Amino acid sequence: MSHILPIMDKQIAIKISNLSKKYKLFDNRIDRVKEALHPFKKKYHCDFYALTDINLEIKKGETFGIIGKNGSGKSTLLQLIAGVLAPTTGTIQVNGKISALLELGSGFNPEFTGRDNVYMQGAVQGFSREEINKKFDEILKFADIGNFLDQPYKTYSSGMMMRLAFSVAINIDPDILIVDEALSVGDMRFQMKCIRKMNSFKENNKTILFVSHDPGTVNNFCDRAVWLNDGKAVICGETEAVTKRYFSFMTYGLETTVQNPKEKSTSPQRDKEINEIEWEDVSSCENFGEGGAKITHVAFYHEDTKEKVTVLKGGEKVVFLVKIRAYEKLFFPGIGFVVKNRLGNQLFGIGNYIYDIKFPPFEPNNEIIISIRFIFPNLQNGDYMCMVAITDGTQFNHIQHHWVFDVGYFRIINPNISHQIGNAFILDKQDIQIGFNCDNENKVNENLRTCNAG
Repeated sequence: MSHILPIMDKQIAIKISNLSKKYKLFDNRIDRVKEALHPFKKKYHCDFYALTDINLEIKKGETFGIIGKNGSGKSTLLQLIAGVLAPTTGTIQVNGKISALLELGSGFNPEFTGRDNVYMQGAVQGFSREEINKKFDEILKFADIGNFLDQPYKTYSSGMMMRLAFSVAINIDPDILIVDEALSVGDMRFQMKCIRKMNSFKENNKTILFVSHDPGTVNNFCDRAVWLNDGKAVICGETEAVTKRYFSFMTYGLETTVQNPKEKSTSPQRDKEINEIEWEDVSSCENFGEGGAKITHVAFYHEDTKEKVTVLKGGEKVVFLVKIRAYEKLFFPGIGFVVKNRLGNQLFGIGNYIYDIKFPPFEPNNEIIISIRFIFPNLQNGDYMCMVAITDGTQFNHIQHHWVFDVGYFRIINPNISHQIGNAFILDKQDIQIGFNCDNENKVNENLRTCNAG
């Protein structure tokens, strides 16, 4: 009897309640036999919980990310949802047909040919041979494995295994697609092909469960996410909030914190460095760090006008100010900030480590203001924000004392497309040559005259 139960609410694709998975770990094989045969049921094992009390509700049409370090329980959770494993406690309710792309080669018989495995996987999903025949050409075209279709699956490279497995999973038209780190294998062209296919799934209101170690990919692709750590759900919610917490933990082993906005920094108003400068209190921003020094305020303004940066074209002289309170001595302080786009991708950063600029030690109870002047580069039109950090050490070996997310929101608006990054710079309009492939030579000349006149 399957442990996967139906859902009455048609707006919910997957509902997980109090889910746990326990394994018995034995020191050796003999202990397993001893426990099985012991007349008084003596225990020779220790319990290991791969998952503990997981509660999730995933909406229909949602792309849901699952992130976490190796051994955090991601694959176990997906195998439970796919029906490969049975839970120790808890329930899983599913609304729709699931297609799961789990561990590489999972569910494929290595002795069978690729063709045989396609039919076998189709049968597992409840399709007849005739139904698979109708989909076969599309599966083969997407997989693009050439003459290897009739070769044993065990002879395939890892990339070819992923191609065939993904093609089968995506082309049987499931309601719920589960993808477990599959896109980490294979060439970039095929990965982009898979992303486009999954985007079409999203547009068709299909549900996708997506596992990746890359917070940027999860941030860009998923609507919501959950971070698993040691079998427990640390945080579940909006993707950006989840990936921030995961990033800080994986990079520095620290959790981000959010202070109460009412708990304002103790920096007095008199400490404005320049009369016209508008400082931004960052005490309510998400942050993490050891706390030997803290960033209390930042200011991002135009050098010429002293106005706060809210809109830029690119090419302007700007200044980024950081106000810091030291609580212990920092012998080799490092200050830096990073600009990222609205998807969370980091575009560029400036810091004293990179430019080999050395500051004198920061003494306890000192308040320090660092000024970073630069010409803002040309970027595409859109919304951007900054992250800022204070460290002690070197670029490659330092203590992260305070990292503050998402300060200094601003927008790039430049109507001149040639000034945006990623657009070709044409030296002279005469360098553009337009050719037409047309049987009517008079029509070609007419088009060229029209272009030149324009």
